[in-house]
Amino acid sequence: MRLRKTCIPGCFEITPYIQRDHRGVFVKTFNLDAFSNHGLETFYAEEYYSCSNRRVLRGLHFQNPPREHTKIVYCAAGEIFDVVVDLRLHSPAYGQFESFVLDGRARNTVYIPPGCAHGFYVFSEYAVVVYNVTTVYCPELDGGIRWDSVDIPWPDKNPIISERDKNLAPLADLNNLFNVFNSIKC
Repeated sequence: MRLRKTCIPGCFEITPYIQRDHRGVFVKTFNLDAFSNHGLETFYAEEYYSCSNRRVLRGLHFQNPPREHTKIVYCAAGEIFDVVVDLRLHSPAYGQFESFVLDGRARNTVYIPPGCAHGFYVFSEYAVVVYNVTTVYCPELDGGIRWDSVDIPWPDKNPIISERDKNLAPLADLNNLFNVFNSIKC
C-alpha cells in the first residue's frame, strides 16, 4: 500500500495492493501491519455502503464528539468526486478541504481522521461507496454542514441532494464540538 499525505493533517489517499491476472482483479483494501506502521487506526466498529445515481451529492457529514470517528472510504463501483473538510478548531487546515476522484478501476481509498466532514458527488451512472468507521453510528450525534458553504469546486451547481442535506447549516454557522466534550450516550 502507498499512502499520500494531503493538506489535511491525518488525511491520506491510499493506493491499495492490486493483483491482476486473467481472472480479473484482487484488491487488498486493509492491512493491519501497513496501517499500524503508519500510525493509522486499525479497529473498525461498522462497515456500510451507499448506492447512488449520477449527479447525486451526499454530504457533508460527520459524527460529533464523543462518537467522532475515523473513516475509510472507497468506491467499489463507479466514479465519485470525494471531499474531506477539516472541522478541527486546533488544526492548521481548519476550514480547508481536500478532494479526490475515487473509482472502482483505480481502487484508491481515502483515510479520514476524526473531526472532518465528508461528502461526495457521483460522476458515473451509478456508484457503490463503502465506508468503514471506528465508532457505531449514533443518530443523536450525527452532524453536517451544507455542501455549498465551503469553496469546493463541485462538478455540478444543481446536484440531486436530500432535503436533510439541503437544510444543513453552513460552515460559518457550525456549532463546532470538536474541542468540547459531549455527554450524549448512545
